[in-house]
Amino acid sequence: MNEISWQDFEKVELRVGRVVEATVFAEARKPAYVLRVDFGEEIGVRKSSVQITGLYTPEELVGKQVVGVVNFPKKQIGPLMSECLVTGFTTDNGEVVLCIPEREVPLGAKLC
Repeated sequence: MNEISWQDFEKVELRVGRVVEATVFAEARKPAYVLRVDFGEEIGVRKSSVQITGLYTPEELVGKQVVGVVNFPKKQIGPLMSECLVTGFTTDNGEVVLCIPEREVPLGAKLC
């Protein structure tokens, strides 16, 4: 494991957002969804491709709060320009479990 400084950690903008739309990313090489996540007034709505189809349906994702990195550069993923990275943890069988707040928090709140 590589150590980083506190200053390095402070540079990463991990923010809470709410999934406002989730659709199947039909053009993706691996099964994925396109999420539109509202990170509040300051940041707005961002798109992201997420490979979480094994544990989640689009219907259950809408309304869920998630944690995302909002200050990475945009990344082209097939026809989609991804604008944030929605975070999660990989299980032993390779499925991704979303990183979500335990309780409701304001949109755009920064992980501290």
